Amino acid sequence: MEKITRREFVKIGAGAALAALLPKSLMRADRPAGSGPLIGVAGGDNSKLVRAAVDLVGGIDKFIKPGGVICIKPNLSFSSNNDCGTTTNPLVVKQMVELCLEAGASRVIVMDHTIHQAELCVERSGIKEAIIDRKVSLVTLQQERQYAEIDVPRGTDTELSKIKIAKAIQDADLLVNMPVAKSHSATGVSLGLKALMGLIWDRGYLHRVALDQAIAELGTVIKPGLTLIDATRALTTGGPGGPGKTLILDKVVAGTDPVAVDSYTVGLAPWYGKAWTGNQVKHIRAAAGLGLGEIDPAKMQIRESKV
Repeated sequence: MEKITRREFVKIGAGAALAALLPKSLMRADRPAGSGPLIGVAGGDNSKLVRAAVDLVGGIDKFIKPGGVICIKPNLSFSSNNDCGTTTNPLVVKQMVELCLEAGASRVIVMDHTIHQAELCVERSGIKEAIIDRKVSLVTLQQERQYAEIDVPRGTDTELSKIKIAKAIQDADLLVNMPVAKSHSATGVSLGLKALMGLIWDRGYLHRVALDQAIAELGTVIKPGLTLIDATRALTTGGPGGPGKTLILDKVVAGTDPVAVDSYTVGLAPWYGKAWTGNQVKHIRAAAGLGLGEIDPAKMQIRESKV
């Protein structure tokens, strides 16, 4: 991915049955594929999931050029350990860091704007396990000076017309969004699109307007080059901060279409005891309405592997 300047970054923004309930005969990797976005689904050994999922969507060299600066955005919002399902599995993040370094990245920045005290979030999430090389740094986005305001050309005056976004992602060669799959009291689920709120300064503002539409509009200016959803376990109730019921899935879902990745992942688990589709999640549906991606799993090219 070529380096994007801040101005070009803004210009880019201008510019259903549940899979978990399908018969096994329809879950094979060789089933007929759609003609839409490619989704890679790796399941099994948690220590191998990220490489397998990335390989299914073209391999790491498709996304990273030697010398590139890579931002990885896990979910570190809460001061709880990975067993609670509120934060991204640090071993999953570590695998992505390893892939970045293997591909020749000159710098890897792991970052999030935490909700709880940053030091406790870092300690209890175990994310330091991913900081494996001097080229890798961990940044908690707690200072307003770490952000720069940009216009949201496709936003609205009542939702988003301007927003302060982390400077680091505006100058990076690639943003990798790595949320954990979890429920959310305000939006139903919190997956890739919702996780982008961890890259803005005033995340509370989105809760003071029409939240679902604002999340969709945020997706018009923050566009990850790759989304990897940690579905090793899913917090199916009590999200986003828990405690709640967790379901072990042992999966990672990868893709470049943020709507498609979210919509597919919705189908992997029941949320609050009910089966949902992406179309039933307001912010995913709003993002699809803005043309940010494909919401219908039947139109996706879904590749699966067991590791």
